[in-house]
Amino acid sequence: MNDTTTLQMGQRGVMTFPKSWREQYRIQPGDQFTLLDIGGVFVLSPVRTQIDALADQITQSLVEQGESLEDMLLALREERERYNANS
Repeated sequence: MNDTTTLQMGQRGVMTFPKSWREQYRIQPGDQFTLLDIGGVFVLSPVRTQIDALADQITQSLVEQGESLEDMLLALREERERYNANS
């Protein structure tokens, strides 16, 4: 999504994200953000990225299936060895 909006800061320094953005990006009360100042251009990003959330979902799915990260890495190593042996 490439979208722009105008936010207004209240007296206590509070800014409110548009509801559509909060819903789309699943922003919840208490979520933390990183604010980066790049020469006067502010970049705001969630501390917890979508990649982090996806990694957690994958990990949870593997755990539910009885798999572990170690099992996956071992299988990957074995597959690479087979591939290299056939090359």
